[in-house]
Amino acid sequence: MLNSKALISLVGAGPGDPDLLTLKAYKLIQQADVVVYDRLVSEEIQQLIPHGVKKIYVGKASGKHHMNQDEINTLLVTLAKKDRKVVRLKGGDPFIFGRGSEEAAYLVKHDIDFEYVPGITAASACSAYAGIPLTHRGVASSVRLITGHCRADKPLDLNWKSLADEDTTLVFYMGLASLPQLRERLIEAGLPASTPAAAVENGTKDVQRRCLSTLDNLPSDVIKMSICSPALIIIGKVVDFAETLDWFSPIQDRDKEELDVKTRQYIADA
Repeated sequence: MLNSKALISLVGAGPGDPDLLTLKAYKLIQQADVVVYDRLVSEEIQQLIPHGVKKIYVGKASGKHHMNQDEINTLLVTLAKKDRKVVRLKGGDPFIFGRGSEEAAYLVKHDIDFEYVPGITAASACSAYAGIPLTHRGVASSVRLITGHCRADKPLDLNWKSLADEDTTLVFYMGLASLPQLRERLIEAGLPASTPAAAVENGTKDVQRRCLSTLDNLPSDVIKMSICSPALIIIGKVVDFAETLDWFSPIQDRDKEELDVKTRQYIADA
């Protein structure tokens, strides 16, 4: 059994913009001996890791896992030693669809202390950078954060009737591949096909793009725009504010031909 004074810091890196890191997250990264990081930790945030600090990439993409979750859990236990500062850096917030609680529970099981540093989750950050408020008086009185990821290629098992609420904003993480299913099931459950909907790709980054549409047309519109992962799906009347509250000026407002081949390939592979 390892010394119980060993400590792992589970740190949220936020959605990608390094200016959105919390001060505590930045301090821990600067003090780290080892940083174990995910695919969604942006290059700009990786560059904040001091030279000489050991960096271990454990990224996971759909169908392509550099390490599976069991291997990541084992790695964290192996790294945990007294006086070694280990930062487990995860995109967004570790406890919101980030499997951070699974890693924390595994550490507790092995008598390893942990601390948790919240990060700004994609739902609030990407929607804000797209000009979409998640709530608005008289328009949306609640928000639902939902995983759109299909496990083992099975259909999503969600309470579609409860989701089909016109006064609720729906935010789907990892929902790009299942978007046709989302549209079909929500419309079947009673949500109007004309409900405003959006997909936000690479939210908060300089290469952010947004696709503004309706629930019925969003699947085809994201194909027309070649929207790629990572992308957040937002469905609800608040999407109508996107044009009025458009404050961020990412790549879609510049000549897309300015993107070099390397950047285009990065977006395609993300």
